[in-house]
Amino acid sequence: MTERKHKSGFVNIIGNPNVGKSTLMNQLVGERISIITSKAQTTRHRILGIVNTEDMQIVYSDTPGVLRPNYRLQESMLHFSESALDDADVLLYVTDTIEKTDKNEIFLHRVQQAECPVLLLINKIDLIDGPTLERLVEQWHERLPQAGIMPLSALLKFNIEPLKQRIMALLPDSPPYFEKDALTDRPAKFFVAEILREKILLYYQQEIPYATEVMVELFDESATRIHIKAVIIVERETQKGILIGHRGMALKKTGIMARKDLEHFFGKKIFLEMFVKVEKDWRNRDSLLKAFGYRPD
Repeated sequence: MTERKHKSGFVNIIGNPNVGKSTLMNQLVGERISIITSKAQTTRHRILGIVNTEDMQIVYSDTPGVLRPNYRLQESMLHFSESALDDADVLLYVTDTIEKTDKNEIFLHRVQQAECPVLLLINKIDLIDGPTLERLVEQWHERLPQAGIMPLSALLKFNIEPLKQRIMALLPDSPPYFEKDALTDRPAKFFVAEILREKILLYYQQEIPYATEVMVELFDESATRIHIKAVIIVERETQKGILIGHRGMALKKTGIMARKDLEHFFGKKIFLEMFVKVEKDWRNRDSLLKAFGYRPD
């Protein structure tokens, strides 16, 4: 009897901001790994989500949207996206029905040079009609002739299962890279910070969410509950005032929303303490970017 071979591979999700990469990531993994909001630049880190079967392991990787850096934090975000081009077994280049095919030519040229299989995913097709989609497919085929093109709607889960089947067919023969019970490479504190940051993105406007970082100072877990102490970092005193709000009401509302999601995520009662601290110009300070995990030690 022939022994069935094991397949494993890194399937990296790349593309410009706000095309639905994180929504797609969560659909493919089947768990809420990446935070999702309607704002651009939501994802800051490269996040792994791992799917295991008896004879297969798919390591999905969500990456920040590709952009021209304006400060050191965005330089690190761009590095995460570019690194995904180098170690992929399968590349998922995500676009949508609004984005032009000539956006971000430099990065697209690097995708054209990829040696691994590339799947060009046109997301949000529920927003357009058939003839418009046909034109888009033709345009993208001219830009990336080596890529397989798949229209889909990550939000409505349309064409997600055929995409999974296509990915599995492209995986190389390989032993698993992670333990078979692993879901991600990130610790629990990371997801606490991401859920808090998601609520800040949803609740606050303009520059506040982008000037904010979250550090989890305490994660004390018992059998029935988790005690979390988190510090929210901002760049200016005025931002601190807005984040806290009148008599602390804004911060309280953020905490209530976050605690609800944290209890669902961890399946336990959450006792959440939040504090706000000013670190001037933290997005350009290498020492803080290292502390926040954006640069190597």
